[in-house]
Amino acid sequence: MKHELWLESEGQQMFCLAGLHGDGARKLLSAGAKLVWACEAESHFEAMQKYYQHMNWGEYTSDFPEIDKKTYIELGWE
Repeated sequence: MKHELWLESEGQQMFCLAGLHGDGARKLLSAGAKLVWACEAESHFEAMQKYYQHMNWGEYTSDFPEIDKKTYIELGWE
């Protein structure tokens, strides 16, 4: 699934799903927010790994890998 990184005017950011699954999150963005990066990932864990790599934050780890590593298909999201 596609994920998007949005930047707000004051430097705040939001990383969320694209499409219908991210509609609720994107509604929180201000009118001036800009899409600055996107990636494809098969799970939340993979998306966060790519996000951390993009931001140069080191390696992403999860407190709940058994949940976060489930693919979106396994979760019934298509």
